[in-house]
Amino acid sequence: MDFTFKTLSNTRGIFNKIIENNTLEDLNKIPKGFNNNIIWNIGHVLVTEQLLAYKLSGLETNVSEDMINTYKKDSKPKGDISEKEVNEIKDLLFSTIEKTKLDYQNEVFKTFNEYTVSTTGNTLTNIEDALQFAVLHEGLHLGYVLALLRAI
Repeated sequence: MDFTFKTLSNTRGIFNKIIENNTLEDLNKIPKGFNNNIIWNIGHVLVTEQLLAYKLSGLETNVSEDMINTYKKDSKPKGDISEKEVNEIKDLLFSTIEKTKLDYQNEVFKTFNEYTVSTTGNTLTNIEDALQFAVLHEGLHLGYVLALLRAI
């Protein structure tokens, strides 16, 4: 799982640079033809990793319920978010994945509720499946973010 955690950390690093190198206005902008923005995609990958790893394992997430509701699957931006909210997302990029890695190493994920993902139809049956799918999911949303960057 070292490769999986390294990949997630590297992807989070790319998201972090995107946050740092773009204005709040650009992070919030929804270009014509899109239904979300850069910062929504970044918040969404954060929340999804937490739901896949922790919720499906019957554990409490390391993000708030409000954040989950704002960025979960099938949500979309309800308006511009503030610099404070962007900074919260930025702060959580690495802390959440480091916590997940530590919890994985400490064998905190003892149970897992199977879940079939809508994007690929694969059924996740354990924490390893969930984390490996998180890599795919974050890569997919990195692609969306790169397309959004070209469109703004």
